[in-house]
Amino acid sequence: MALRELKVCLLGDTGVGKSSIVWRFVEDSFDPNINPTIGASFMTKTVQYQNELHKFLIWDTAGQERFRALAPMYYRGSAAAIIVYDITKEETFSTLKNWVKELRQHGPPNIVVAIAGNKCDLNDVREVMEKDAKDYADSIHAIFVETSAKNAININELFIEISRRIPSTDTNPSSSGKGFKLRRQPSVTKRSCC
Repeated sequence: MALRELKVCLLGDTGVGKSSIVWRFVEDSFDPNINPTIGASFMTKTVQYQNELHKFLIWDTAGQERFRALAPMYYRGSAAAIIVYDITKEETFSTLKNWVKELRQHGPPNIVVAIAGNKCDLNDVREVMEKDAKDYADSIHAIFVETSAKNAININELFIEISRRIPSTDTNPSSSGKGFKLRRQPSVTKRSCC
């Protein structure tokens, strides 16, 4: 079975739950007292998608403003970016739009963008309406999902959808399953999430 390495970076304000999403996906655990990321952290997880193994190389970036200048180092060469906001904090959704603009200007041309509204378990204190976020995601042809790292809601589904959106490659029989890094791909027709 072919192995594809897919670099994925997580972007967004501090405290929105980027690290919690990664921990839930990789370790299937949740720590309510997780410390803020300094710079970036790195984790991997390999999952089967159709007839391939997708090894996610996940860069979880710090959300603090003082680390923002480091972000291009992590999204450069990424197959996908997950931009996370907190559904209970409107300002984190506003900041998300700046991340999208930066990715479109400086990121890889065919990067798959996913927008994750985290903390959907806190619906009673919601400030960002799901419809508004979904409409915005549709307008930029991004994946949209609301997640809860705490309650394991839509975390695996988010990564499955990224796998689905990654441009396929023609496997070369001479590669003998050694795998490869995903590089820039030819343009593909952008699809919106169902």
